[in-house]
Amino acid sequence: MRILDRYLGKTVIGGMLLALLILLAVDLFFTFINEVQDIGKGNYGLASAFAYVGLTVPGRIHQLFPMAALLGSLMSLGVLASNSELVSMRAAGVSILRIARSVLQAGLILLLVAAAAGEWLAPWTQQLAEQRRALAQSETITFRSQYGFWARDGQQFINIGQILPDGRLADVQVYDLATDGRLEAAMHAAFAEHIPTGWRLYEVQRGELGEVGFRITKAEQLVWPSLLSPELLSVVTIAPEDLSARDLYRYARYMRSNGLDAGRYELAFWQRVFAPLAGLVMLFLSIPFVFGPLRSVSAGQRLLWGIMTGVAFFLLNRTMSHMGQIYGFPPLLSALAPSLLFLGGGLWVMRSVR
Repeated sequence: MRILDRYLGKTVIGGMLLALLILLAVDLFFTFINEVQDIGKGNYGLASAFAYVGLTVPGRIHQLFPMAALLGSLMSLGVLASNSELVSMRAAGVSILRIARSVLQAGLILLLVAAAAGEWLAPWTQQLAEQRRALAQSETITFRSQYGFWARDGQQFINIGQILPDGRLADVQVYDLATDGRLEAAMHAAFAEHIPTGWRLYEVQRGELGEVGFRITKAEQLVWPSLLSPELLSVVTIAPEDLSARDLYRYARYMRSNGLDAGRYELAFWQRVFAPLAGLVMLFLSIPFVFGPLRSVSAGQRLLWGIMTGVAFFLLNRTMSHMGQIYGFPPLLSALAPSLLFLGGGLWVMRSVR
């Protein structure tokens, strides 16, 4: 049985990697075509577009993997079925459940790798890609370093310690420079929130350097008429769907403790947690398809059915996400329902497989 496990594992893993490579190539091609339209904005050139697309690869691998698992396994097992190898295995007394176990064991290895990339690598590379892209396209730049978020607004240089999930800024420092580069004033605020005329700062300390010395003033609140907008700052933040599970949990807890709606972050958290399960469900669906309705069809028809199933899962996942936020469904239910529905469908088809 170990020989059978290795053989099936090698075949399925090879098919999944090939499917992932093809899907990734197509996705990157269309992404690059979209980026070509922005070439020429500021210093954004061809090399910048290639760098942006390359940095988004880990996140795309994580997103495409469930579809790649289904297509790769479906095509790999289809080749074995066409060569009568699956028939030989069944004739030798190997049950369909035993074959399914070998397939799932092989796919689980790649699913864990994809989950690890999505948890630790993709958020960092996605944020770096957005920062480099914004830096190349605009002179009023925001970017992130180990010292926080930095931005420039005219002769003001702004350092932001943290951008909170509700859009507020924490630990804000503003440096006013003269045209010759000389520091004229510095200001620190504990928090800042956006208002139509700029930003409202809280717990403000401001120091001005004049001819008679350095003067410090304090204020509980202060209106700061800056052109720095939340939209500009958004290029250095990551959408909830691209955050790691750890950061999603932390942000959701922060928003709940402050009486804010954390539904979007909680939904993204559970979707991140159940992402490996979604991949396993897609992988499992190839078993009843190959042994059941798609046993005698061509490779092209199998591929078409796999694409249709993957698209249906994607649409159902998006639909449940939007409906959950609109109608207030529990985030856990919204994230888990698509996988459970497709798993139930696969088990139902499996009943008729002999």
